Amino acid sequence: MEGNVLIVGMGLIGGSLALCIKEEHQYASITGYDVNHNELRLAKTLGVIDEMALSLEQGAENADLIIISTPVTQTEKILKILHNTNLKSDVIVTDTGSTKECIMRASLPLISKGVTFIGGHPMAGSHKSGVSAAKKILFENAFYMLTPPESIHNDRVDTLKRWLSGTRAKFLVVHSDEHDELTGMISHFPHIIAASLVHRAKDSSGEHPYLKRLAAGGFRDITRIASSNPVMWKDITLQNSHVLLDILGKWKVEMEEVIGMIRENDSDKIYSYFHEAKVFRDELPVLSKGAIPAFYDLYIDVPDYPGIISELTAFLAEERISLTNIRILETREDLYGVLVISFQTIEDRKRAVECLKEKTTYELFID
Repeated sequence: MEGNVLIVGMGLIGGSLALCIKEEHQYASITGYDVNHNELRLAKTLGVIDEMALSLEQGAENADLIIISTPVTQTEKILKILHNTNLKSDVIVTDTGSTKECIMRASLPLISKGVTFIGGHPMAGSHKSGVSAAKKILFENAFYMLTPPESIHNDRVDTLKRWLSGTRAKFLVVHSDEHDELTGMISHFPHIIAASLVHRAKDSSGEHPYLKRLAAGGFRDITRIASSNPVMWKDITLQNSHVLLDILGKWKVEMEEVIGMIRENDSDKIYSYFHEAKVFRDELPVLSKGAIPAFYDLYIDVPDYPGIISELTAFLAEERISLTNIRILETREDLYGVLVISFQTIEDRKRAVECLKEKTTYELFID
């Protein structure tokens, strides 16, 4: 496809989308705009974008596609600016926000002018941020949710999909309120629970000085998402509050039922509670990307001697295999390996397994 693309927000998501579009549509011209001029200049230097817009209005006027890749509160303000900008009659405007109903409401004045606005949410991310972390494979096999208003024809949605085809994502078209309910349950709610678990541990750490050391294993893994950006999650919680209040209300009732099971020493109900959770969890897709960015862990049962970590990482470095985290587990209940190496993609983990099987005799385990 040919045309002018404006990407507003030169962060990880905006930069990665720019790379995907450049790869798939070689005759498209990509302009970037960001209030952070350092990130904008870096995007140009790295070749992520072709041109820099001096103002939002300047970049938007000639654009055939506008992608707003900013926090939701900023997106709402940008939509107001675009409403007062002279846009092309056939331009498509989309966003990447993680909540959709508030954005769809903010887009109504723009839609009333005849502009095509289609809500978007690529469900992928990374432990890194900024345009320097942008990469073409970020969205590969991830779900990319689109929330077009009922007034938008399917051919316009198809055009947006073609623009975004280089993401290699799985497009899912849903209503905005369904999007917020789905992401509320499998992304926003877990972030609150993870933060709550960490608060419980924090409150107990004063009385139990060894708690931090014991939490370095499985507890740290299941609460990883509690390390996410607190400003972003404050905004998401407020923007999706009506969905989260409903979910938390139901969860509160469920916890009261669990308290009852334990208080009554009801072994059958307690067993069923854990068994039903295990069955459903075991049925979840293993290789698919979901709402929460995954790290792919490899557990390695290694002897404890000086230099073992540098030895293993040297093997991986020789094969140019990137890793995202490495840690030693001091508590090993229900876990196989004493050393855990995390990878960004399942392909990297697969290559690591092949490499270490060839070069070592250590036992390797994948959860």
